[in-house]
Amino acid sequence: MSYKNGSGELIKIKKYANRRLYNTQSSTYVTHQDLTNLVRKGDAFVVSDVKTGKDLTHSVLTQIMFEQETKGINLLSIGFLRQLIRFYGDSMQSLVPGYLDFSLQSLSNDQDCIKDKMSKVLGAPYEVMENHVRRNMGMFIDALSMLATFQPPNGVRPPRQEGSTKGIDGDITALQQQLSAIQDQLNRMNKKSE
Repeated sequence: MSYKNGSGELIKIKKYANRRLYNTQSSTYVTHQDLTNLVRKGDAFVVSDVKTGKDLTHSVLTQIMFEQETKGINLLSIGFLRQLIRFYGDSMQSLVPGYLDFSLQSLSNDQDCIKDKMSKVLGAPYEVMENHVRRNMGMFIDALSMLATFQPPNGVRPPRQEGSTKGIDGDITALQQQLSAIQDQLNRMNKKSE
């Protein structure tokens, strides 16, 4: 995955022996969080050892990921990590970076579309959901009432007349509250990722 910053230039970060990081473009010392912010903005940078000139970008980015994972922000599942470890030394090892880059680039390209669709689905008026729940509950009760031996349990109303909402209003209210809670949680997660 390649990033381009506004200036089109690669930001050079120098790493000193005391593990401090220095941004040569802004002439300031930076932290891993500052580098994380650069990545989120899509700015490209390279980290190199100040004495040897050795490229340390991979190890610094890996450290940032490790820090994020230890904070409880787990993007990498145990299964994924185990599978990834299995690829080290495997004949398929050379294909993994390209495959992961392609997959993440595809996800990144679709991210806005996915967020838009999720907000439309979860943020849409509840009427569509209510109608769907009413229709399904009505069909379910109608189907059960066709069985000669079926007697609805206490609290379950007999099949409703078309357009009637009695008997499922409480269920719809509960679903609306759950959907609202899910929407709030998605909004909080979206704010954290920005």
